[in-house]
Amino acid sequence: MTVVAPARPVRDARQILRDTGRETFPVLRAAADRLPAGIRHPVGVHFGWWDQAGRPLENSAGKAVRPALALLACEAVGGARSAALPAAVAVELVHNASLLHDDIIDGDRLRRGRPALWALSGVPAAILAGDALFFLAVQAVSEAPPPLDGAGPGLLTAAVQDLIDGEYTDTLLEGRSAVSVEECVAMAAGKTGALIAVSCALGALAGGADAERVGHLRAFGAHVGAAFQLVDDLLGIWGDPARTGKPAGADLAARKKSLPVTAALATDGAAGRELSLLYADPGPLSPAELARAAQLVEAAGGRFWAAQEADRHIQQALAQLTAARPGEVAAAELTALAHLISSRNH
Repeated sequence: MTVVAPARPVRDARQILRDTGRETFPVLRAAADRLPAGIRHPVGVHFGWWDQAGRPLENSAGKAVRPALALLACEAVGGARSAALPAAVAVELVHNASLLHDDIIDGDRLRRGRPALWALSGVPAAILAGDALFFLAVQAVSEAPPPLDGAGPGLLTAAVQDLIDGEYTDTLLEGRSAVSVEECVAMAAGKTGALIAVSCALGALAGGADAERVGHLRAFGAHVGAAFQLVDDLLGIWGDPARTGKPAGADLAARKKSLPVTAALATDGAAGRELSLLYADPGPLSPAELARAAQLVEAAGGRFWAAQEADRHIQQALAQLTAARPGEVAAAELTALAHLISSRNH
């Protein structure tokens, strides 16, 4: 008589992320331990493993959204979660590499409620730490067991190129007075969507999925990534600094052409025109002007549009998830993560 083990209980999204962190971060730290001692030090400072003097800290390394998607995509196609651990580590390494460089580009002095590495240890340390993590990510996938080691490195490096293209396009758009919503959406697809999409694709690949199922899960991730960026942009204006780790209105202060701002600027009304004048003023925005800018984005419909678009992308993501014919528990948990991403207090 064959005894079938019962399916594990479905976890809520917060528990999924906690469990993923416990499962993934020790492997990530072991990967980072392979770095040369010199660059390993600033990498550890960035992750919050130790302070500048090398004293151990108890800080969290991050939320583990991308590793969770990789592990669950693997499970969704019938693979063992352990098969996707190299993918989970790789996408988290790429994510942190991009954060190190983003903070320099944006001039952000805080990251996860702590001083950003560039502000603490200097720009060269942060640039080189980011470079080290990019290459460590490729190494993690290249040295993974089959089938991840075959197509995996190509998928990951293509996603990184899309990410870099999106980041660079973002810097170009900031210098332009007029940016279309379509341009901003395309930029976000590279900047944020590419890595979340490949997290799901690599997980499915590690689980032995065929090309069709990998494609559906990759599309699921792309739509989740679009929703993630929309919500992140909303938090960049209206988020609680205690939760975002950044000053209130940081995106407005930097005059970022975020998605809700771009949607607001595209409107032909008094609020959009006043917002355009505020954004055109080269001087720093006062606290009162920052508050007014946030009011104008909302009055012009940018906040509502972004929230609606995030919800639309989540529905499209769930349709792609269904098409991938996932296992029941993994499907429920991927759905829970998708809803968490689209409902972060916006």
